Amino acid sequence: LILLSYEAFPQNTYINYYSESKFLLFEIYKEHPVTLYCGCSFKGKKPNLLSCGYIPKKNNKRANRIEWEHLVPANAFGQSFSEWRNGHPKCISNKGKKFKGRRCAEKMNEEFRRMQADMFNLYPVIGEVNEKRSNFAMAIIEGETREFGECDIEIKDRKVEPREDIRGEIARTYMYMDSAYPGRDIISKNNRKLLESWDKSDPVDKWECERAKMIEGMQGNKNKIVMVKC
Repeated sequence: LILLSYEAFPQNTYINYYSESKFLLFEIYKEHPVTLYCGCSFKGKKPNLLSCGYIPKKNNKRANRIEWEHLVPANAFGQSFSEWRNGHPKCISNKGKKFKGRRCAEKMNEEFRRMQADMFNLYPVIGEVNEKRSNFAMAIIEGETREFGECDIEIKDRKVEPREDIRGEIARTYMYMDSAYPGRDIISKNNRKLLESWDKSDPVDKWECERAKMIEGMQGNKNKIVMVKC
């Protein structure tokens, strides 16, 4: 990997497109090819479902591919952009129809594009899990109902409970995005205490530090939430 030397800035200052981030992340994760939620190994865009006891539920096609999930959902921070909520005079299709939402924000707002491309917020996941997780908030859910074989994730009532040994990583990602992009409603009042408790109960590990260093070199900004604990 070729690392770039930049002064540390609070936000992504170099990667402008989500497609570029995905390409770079495949290179980064050659060092640690493991999905976030289920802990499945993968090679390229193909997960090894047997490695984690994953059993597809409905969408076998997406269950057999790696996708890069926005841990803080694009919908969650996208709503803070006027182009997402209201559209823009230049957001007009070839058929003359006005559009808004993610497509308009991508087209018209550079900050949104850089937020969407921020690699600190992107993780490899099984596509079917990404589909089911949608834009739901992190939470604690009663019971241990597992829908995907041995994959330790519960998704119910628009909430998601991840396995314990990744909760700190998830919490610190939310904290990083909230710190790097203030005023974008990243962390709700209801979730702040939960995320703070996850940060304490699941400390930074070696891979999290290595990942943060590699992304910093490519993206041009330091993840201070993680690096201060490495």
